[in-house]
Amino acid sequence: MEEEKIISGYCRVLDQSRMVTVETESGKLVDVDCCYGGCTHQGSCLIARQIDELQKAD
Repeated sequence: MEEEKIISGYCRVLDQSRMVTVETESGKLVDVDCCYGGCTHQGSCLIARQIDELQKAD
């Protein structure tokens, strides 16, 4: 079953707050509309942390 969630937070790349759409299917990421996975700021990104938690929860 495919699920879509919206996460909001501050993006350092854009230097502003933003909403990120995350699509998962059976607990695996299908699509993320940000640079998740390749962002230079991912280690300190609260949005990325929430995406990580979504994967653990499923």
